[in-house]
Amino acid sequence: MNELDRYTSIAEALTLLFSPHVEVVIHDLKTGCIREIFNSYSKRKRGDESLLGKEDQIPQNKDIFPPYIKTNWNGRKTKSVTAVIRDSKQKPIGLFCINLDLSKWEEIQHFIQGFVQESENVSDFLFENDWREKINSYVSNYLQQRSLELATLTRKDKQILIQLLHKEGAFEAKNAATYIADVIKISRASVYNYLKGDL
Repeated sequence: MNELDRYTSIAEALTLLFSPHVEVVIHDLKTGCIREIFNSYSKRKRGDESLLGKEDQIPQNKDIFPPYIKTNWNGRKTKSVTAVIRDSKQKPIGLFCINLDLSKWEEIQHFIQGFVQESENVSDFLFENDWREKINSYVSNYLQQRSLELATLTRKDKQILIQLLHKEGAFEAKNAATYIADVIKISRASVYNYLKGDL
């Protein structure tokens, strides 16, 4: 039995209590993949690459990464906190991440404005290799700057967005095309057609 499996019941219990607003992810630092994920609203699944740094980059005296803000695939902000899971020898073996969807909070006239503000000095470890986060942020900024919504993009809008993502190097990551297709709600074949200029 993997040591990380001891934490799955806690992860599932948290999502049952706060469903549907909380997603909990257990990352396996040994494999570099997601060991378990509950209430997945980030379009990730068990076995996906974690896209984090290496375990030897975690300071020995750091067990919690304070709350930080991320951008989900749909442009919604999530507030997250990450705890380090260590073995009996205090070696980091996993990360326990709790992600809270902030959209409902923001709708209530910024009821807790201080709660949704981005934290400063987020550790590079958490974003070093996270190409999903970079794609999410780029798409979100693109839509905001043009007062557009993902659900109402025309085929031409999607083609322009995909070509801009390509120029930014978004397709260099493995499986990036599949992820982008899922986010924009088109087929993977359409992604490549749009890259070629076909509508």
